[in-house]
Amino acid sequence: MYKTLLVEKSGRIATLSLNRPEAMNSMNEVMMMELAEFFESIKQDTSIQVLLLKGEGRVFSAGGDVKAMLDTENPFNIEEAMEYVSRIALALYTLPQLTIASVHGAAAGLGFSLVLGCDIIIAEENSKLAMNFSGIGLVPDGGGHFFLKERVGIPKAKQIMWSGQLFNGKEAKAVGLVDEVASDGLGWATATSYAQKLLESATASLIASKEILHAGQIKELEMILQKEAVTQSTLRKSVDHKEGITAFVEKRKPAFKGE
Repeated sequence: MYKTLLVEKSGRIATLSLNRPEAMNSMNEVMMMELAEFFESIKQDTSIQVLLLKGEGRVFSAGGDVKAMLDTENPFNIEEAMEYVSRIALALYTLPQLTIASVHGAAAGLGFSLVLGCDIIIAEENSKLAMNFSGIGLVPDGGGHFFLKERVGIPKAKQIMWSGQLFNGKEAKAVGLVDEVASDGLGWATATSYAQKLLESATASLIASKEILHAGQIKELEMILQKEAVTQSTLRKSVDHKEGITAFVEKRKPAFKGE
């Protein structure tokens, strides 16, 4: 059904796996479109109460597909991409399911925004989490501003976004970015165990509390998504962004000019 995702359902649990392991599960336009479609469709599936998210291969997700941004033969459509990531964030935040992200390896940029949009985050000790959009001259998207602010508050969110700091699992837990830390290789087992505990609870009441807590924040999320889309589209044309992605591919430090 999907080209870049794997979906499995077992009883009241569904598992979503990002499935571009050869590209470190980086998100191209196809994956963005499919994620939007998946989250919007599972909103209608009342038989599922817990949704688990993970990445196939060595990492959760390296974020947006930087190489696709440099492809001159098939130009990256930033406006279309922003429409997809906005749909992803809004659908994820309003899901009538409890969501658990299991992070191993890297969860960076848009991949980290996806993780932060989940209700529960479990990261392995040596996972690498970073909101590193500033390194390529862009701003967080996929609701990154909103989800990060919800997790750690505005002052800390600014520090994390501006610095592009890389956190391992323990460091991320210490600042409130993740909820549980698992030993390397045991993240997925920890996540599935957590899911079973949720199903042994009065799950419908947990989902109802989530809906009540999120209801008042939806308009703010929509506003932030709109601002992210407009800003990202503008910055995509900037000198610093072009330098940032070129430096990323060339594996060197970018020489930004503030333009």
